[in-house]
Amino acid sequence: MPLANTLQFGLRDVRLYPLNSSGARGTGVDLPVSRTFSFKETVSSEQLEGDDVVIAAHDYNPLVEWELEAGGISFEAYAVLAGGTVTSTGTTPAQVKTYSKLNTQSRPYFEVEGQAISDSGGDMHCVVYRCKADGDLEGSFENGSFLMSKGAGKGYGRTDNNKLYDFVQNETAVSIT
Repeated sequence: MPLANTLQFGLRDVRLYPLNSSGARGTGVDLPVSRTFSFKETVSSEQLEGDDVVIAAHDYNPLVEWELEAGGISFEAYAVLAGGTVTSTGTTPAQVKTYSKLNTQSRPYFEVEGQAISDSGGDMHCVVYRCKADGDLEGSFENGSFLMSKGAGKGYGRTDNNKLYDFVQNETAVSIT
């Protein structure tokens, strides 16, 4: 029996997956207190016009533009987005964790997967492949408020099979692995 059309409701989880130099997916890092995972497919287009009419159109370079927003962010998740390194020193109660980035380090590629629950008890996952945070990465410390973080960028698609993104609907909800 086919899956029924259901309404997705509420963002349940977002995970970031670093990609190694061969493009293989590494261990996922949770984006804590995820508030928004938005995406938009875009494409460049060129038209052949003549005699005041459009004769033909050609689409090329499909991309997914994405944005993330979370209530706070771990150093590990920030490193997936921005590059850099996370180090820990000391032991409890004097442990110190440091995120560092050099001006010679570029932002890495990664994958992002989001999960929304559905009204039928199932869920939907959206996976955007080979992402890069080419927009602003923002954080805001405000008096009386939690840290809010935002990031934006593009998904360029996998190089091995050309997948740009997947939507996966599950009849029974499945956590992001």
